Amino acid sequence: MNTATILADAFERIKETVHGAVEGLSPDDLNARIDEGANSIAWLVWHLTRVQDDHLADAAGTEQVWFDEDWAARFELPFEEGATGYGQSGEEVGAVRVESAELLLGYHDAVHERSVGFVRGLDDKALDRVVDENWSPPVTLGVRLISVISDDLQHAGQAAFVRGSLKRR
Repeated sequence: MNTATILADAFERIKETVHGAVEGLSPDDLNARIDEGANSIAWLVWHLTRVQDDHLADAAGTEQVWFDEDWAARFELPFEEGATGYGQSGEEVGAVRVESAELLLGYHDAVHERSVGFVRGLDDKALDRVVDENWSPPVTLGVRLISVISDDLQHAGQAAFVRGSLKRR
């Protein structure tokens, strides 16, 4: 097994967890918050997908799927079009509302396909390339990919937890 295969497998696991958390839910369930300070499934999946889209597009030198395929217009969110959810307030989290599981999964699947296409073309040497010099030490592609995978799996797990909590109500 090579690095590209391992990375692609990690992104497949994110997709599986996201689908397990979202499929079959009503808009009410997707947008529900366990309490007023909690994240909804809609926000968690939108955020993890936005971060993946933003970070991998930057690393690949491509346009984000969010803009390239006009997902920003489809979501119609009430804040800056380039927002990824990082640092958002509870009020902003509550403003991420979706009308269907298909919308969330459509965007996630489009980002997933582009992400997997990118990582399948990588070799070990590519992982050493610096992609962000705003940190000390500078961030390499390998570190960025692991950061995205880690963050995405945590948020996907949180979405699965929220789903389970809602179903037990």
